[in-house]
Amino acid sequence: MDDVDAVTRAVLTASRLLVAVSARSLAEVEERVTLPQFRMLVVLSTRGATKLVGLADLLQVAPSTAMRMVDRLIAAGLADRQTNPENRRETLLRLTEEGRRTVEAVTARRRVEIATIVERLAPQQRAALIDALAAFNEAGGEPLAPTADDPEPHPLGWVTDVAVPQDS
Repeated sequence: MDDVDAVTRAVLTASRLLVAVSARSLAEVEERVTLPQFRMLVVLSTRGATKLVGLADLLQVAPSTAMRMVDRLIAAGLADRQTNPENRRETLLRLTEEGRRTVEAVTARRRVEIATIVERLAPQQRAALIDALAAFNEAGGEPLAPTADDPEPHPLGWVTDVAVPQDS
């Protein structure tokens, strides 16, 4: 097995672990929010008030799918609609305070669980992991996650500035 295959296998395994950590961090809110809906909350948390079409593009879903997700989040009290003050014909979607608290709580649980795993590594393994993951994230175009005391969390780290092809 060449090194690309070995690294790919290691990353896939780590990805599986991180997905499990993410799923466990959502466990307390899973009756109200699915993983795709939480992803939408994350985008709204990081982008602020957003038009539906822009939100659908960022999530790479059809606008009708995004609308159904938004409707469910509004019904759950996690998001709401507001008229765009710059263009009264447009509607913007945003998090409610309850939605913001939900994102922050899930993010905090995930951070604690990841920190617990990282604490099991020797200091030199941690340093090597920082270097390796920084290079991996840079190669994939993913911005750094915030520090623990950052007032503006970027909860899941999904790239939200991906260039999405537009219809010509």
